[in-house]
Amino acid sequence: MTSHHHSGDHMPLSYRHVDVFAGKAFTGNSLAVFPENPGLSAAQMLAITQELRHFETIFLSGADGTQDVTARVFDLFEELDFAGHPILGAAAVLHERDGNPGPRRWTFRLTGRTVEVTTRRTATGYHAQLDQGEPEFLATVPTENRPEVAAALNLPDRALADLPLHVVSTGLRYLIVPVVTGLAEAKIVRNDFADLVARYGAQFAYVIDVEALEGRHWNNDGLLEDIATGSAAGCVGAYLAKHRIVPVEEEFALRQGRFTGRPSRLTVLPQGGPDDLRNIRVGGDVAMVARGTLDTLPE
Repeated sequence: MTSHHHSGDHMPLSYRHVDVFAGKAFTGNSLAVFPENPGLSAAQMLAITQELRHFETIFLSGADGTQDVTARVFDLFEELDFAGHPILGAAAVLHERDGNPGPRRWTFRLTGRTVEVTTRRTATGYHAQLDQGEPEFLATVPTENRPEVAAALNLPDRALADLPLHVVSTGLRYLIVPVVTGLAEAKIVRNDFADLVARYGAQFAYVIDVEALEGRHWNNDGLLEDIATGSAAGCVGAYLAKHRIVPVEEEFALRQGRFTGRPSRLTVLPQGGPDDLRNIRVGGDVAMVARGTLDTLPE
């Protein structure tokens, strides 16, 4: 496994297929992990990601015998500065390769930021937890604009919880839309949705049923629903803790993905005080599904 590949010779390249936010295989959010990136170009990494068809693929370098790795994450369109589920899945793969039965800590250096991940073995695989740092609370949607946001998500006004629609960031800015009903019917029904959330400084929206602790998130064009959104889970955890819907210093489970047929469970731990949150940790179980080898590399 330690052979050093050079672009040019077509050495087989190994990868691990895992399901993240999943207690068992064939649920959760699938991912391909390349533990030894042999110096692939960005174009090659994108081509491999598109070939494998997982939402995201992660390529690691410097992983042998060290807890400090460089990572590059691609979705089907481009490289991402940061992502939640690929880092959790990759950390579990590193722990598996490492073989250590005790808990481990890893440092991931991404294009956008450096993050710490802890992993531990479970009965079914691994549990990985990512420290998302201190949340930022940004704009709130004015009362008179709430019906417009609800309608854009196919929700009646009465579906909204009696709580603010708040933009929260732990790296990506999500407009948190709290509901008490209507989650099953929710969908983006406005083709300028990106512009609508941008009005409040948000990049995306996340709909959360504050009683069931279940959420949904879509690409802004509304065509693709995400299975489990690690980056949003930190924002949701901060929001729920600030508004005292969940206690601080206590892990809770956020559910997502039921409507895509891939039920997922994200663990969220808000730390600090409700009005002074210093840290949000987001985690999930990782199930090991398959091993693969690329016999040839893209040009």
